[in-house]
Amino acid sequence: MNKTTVCAIICSAGKGLRAGFQQNKLLVPLQGERVLKKTLSAFDYPAIDEMIITSSTDDLEEITALASVYKNARVVLGGSTRTESVYNALRQVQSEIVLIHDGARPFVTREIIDNCIQSVKNFGSGICAVPCTDTVAVIKGNQIESVPNRETLVQIQTPQGFYTENISYAYARAFENNDGAYTDDSAVFAKYCAQPTLCAGARDNIKLTYARDFERGTTRCGFGVDTHAFGKAQDYITLAGVKIPSQTGLIAHSDGDVLVHAVMDALLSGAGLRDIGFYFPDNNPKFKDANSMELLRTVVSYIDEQGFAVQNISVAIQAEKPKLSSYIDEMKNRLASALQIDPTAVGITAGTNEGLGYVGEGKGITVHAYALLKNK
Repeated sequence: MNKTTVCAIICSAGKGLRAGFQQNKLLVPLQGERVLKKTLSAFDYPAIDEMIITSSTDDLEEITALASVYKNARVVLGGSTRTESVYNALRQVQSEIVLIHDGARPFVTREIIDNCIQSVKNFGSGICAVPCTDTVAVIKGNQIESVPNRETLVQIQTPQGFYTENISYAYARAFENNDGAYTDDSAVFAKYCAQPTLCAGARDNIKLTYARDFERGTTRCGFGVDTHAFGKAQDYITLAGVKIPSQTGLIAHSDGDVLVHAVMDALLSGAGLRDIGFYFPDNNPKFKDANSMELLRTVVSYIDEQGFAVQNISVAIQAEKPKLSSYIDEMKNRLASALQIDPTAVGITAGTNEGLGYVGEGKGITVHAYALLKNK
């Protein structure tokens, strides 16, 4: 039996002015990658045969580059309204079923998409929706005129699925009649084709509209660990930029700040990036005796580029020697300054290894670091 082909139209031609960003909100980082990339990734699986992404003229080059990694995707110019953008995209659809989705809904799941497709096959349409849990009022000015029964109300989401020939016909009639701008595809379908059928959406399938919406579920945890051996011919070690008297120093290509190295790896891991050896290789003369606190500031700029900031850091030092307790407050303050957080958001503990292993024998120091990142 032949497979019914499916196209996903991803509406991305708007500006998202209510979010208050200096660019299209779909090109803003969210959880380490751009919103539009997260949305496209959700549709990048075998159930979807083609993706058509609408774009404004201003964003065309950037969106085209972003979409180029998806072999079944292509970009078309949108219009001055969402309705015009969808109409332009529909004229390019080759599949039998089309799903129309807001690019600003990056949390859509494959279960939702599959439900929508099945609803189209069973009933001719599939409009993702969730029941209203709040009371909704009809108002005039600042006065309530009526309160509908919320049991009869739903919140409409996307994707919204249709047979391509039906929704294309509906949009063509809407343009012929100069109906104006629709905010919802099901309304066009209802006016010119038939009453649309609902299917299950999800509470998490939110549309990113305001800046505060970008704060939802955007924390990341990272872990880093590093070890350095004693043996360098110097009378101190460096931890968090603090010089601490020691019989010998720590052997390393850089300044041997084992604490900062663990923290850097925790930050990079949390942001989904590579480790410090990738960015600061020990065979590069540029990093010979490098100041690790300066490298840490570079790492902070890397996670900033991914849309993250540090929320807090927890560090555990395992060292038999030297004694560290009197230096911990200074280490906390220096880390806090480099990470642009309050010292109370930095935790540092120091312990021995009870004489066991290389740490207990005084041969080296190991540091474990945990980082919690938040979306900016």
